[in-house]
Amino acid sequence: MKARLDQIDWKILRELQVDGRITNVELAKRVGISAPPCLRRVRALEEAGIIRGYRTLLDEKSLGFDVSAFAYVSLASQAEADLIAFEERAADWPIVRECYMLSGEVDFLLKCAAKDLRAFQTFIIELTGATNVRSVKTTLTIRQSKYEPAVPLDAL
Repeated sequence: MKARLDQIDWKILRELQVDGRITNVELAKRVGISAPPCLRRVRALEEAGIIRGYRTLLDEKSLGFDVSAFAYVSLASQAEADLIAFEERAADWPIVRECYMLSGEVDFLLKCAAKDLRAFQTFIIELTGATNVRSVKTTLTIRQSKYEPAVPLDAL
């Protein structure tokens, strides 16, 4: 179900996507309301699950995670219990940063960040040996051309 948001809510979301550390007073000023109702609106957006959280975006290469790769995983069984079991297993692998269930020939796409190629290879050995995994194809990234984790609110 799509949320029913007014113009102020949309402005709040735009501002918070640009700067999640903005103070409530500054946010209220930017969206044109006073601080108390602004805080109530932000809390309501959080409680509704529209604002899922706040985090700092780190540069993985600067921190020594030199390998960014994708793994395409096909399972032997697509029974719901097997899909859920794989998702739970993927959630436990620290190297897996994102996991998507797909339609088509491949069941899952895993975005991985590893310190080096050896760490990624070790993970792939574990992944290919995991329960219900039929095949794994991997691809290493050369460079990141675009990184925009924000929702494209202006497209709405």
